[in-house]
Amino acid sequence: MPTSETDKDRKAVVRHPAKRAAAKNKSATPLPEAMTGRASPAKAADGDKPVFAYIASLPQPQREIAERVDALAAKTLQGLKRSVKWGISWYGVGDGWCFCCGAFAGHVKLMFVNGTMLVPVPPVTPIGMGKATRGVEPKSLSDLDERQIVAWMKQATAVPGVGKRR
Repeated sequence: MPTSETDKDRKAVVRHPAKRAAAKNKSATPLPEAMTGRASPAKAADGDKPVFAYIASLPQPQREIAERVDALAAKTLQGLKRSVKWGISWYGVGDGWCFCCGAFAGHVKLMFVNGTMLVPVPPVTPIGMGKATRGVEPKSLSDLDERQIVAWMKQATAVPGVGKRR
């Protein structure tokens, strides 16, 4: 993502994932119950378009939750970068990835890589995502505490993320 984006370009990035991709994908792949290495068959790719396509492929209510998390990230974080890795969307600022958002049967996992450093520490400890990872698992849009999510996003991007280039 270019670092010198104009306000006009930024607004284009903030928009909801493409509705056309969702219309094409009427028969969505069933979502896994838990993290088992990959959350979905989405291919790994950097950039906005792969993340928007991943989100658009999700069934409701997971799509609605993921769209809101993405919109909060875009509104809150300057220089936001997106990627699809391990079948879920990843978000970062600078050289590392700070949090991820992935859909599962019955809920969405919003996980912060260095979650044990956040105040307050998010309540969910995921299996297989690292000892310091913490997050939340909303089942509906009303389960999102947007004020707290934004605070955690700001805190998470203030410390080094994972995957930092050397």
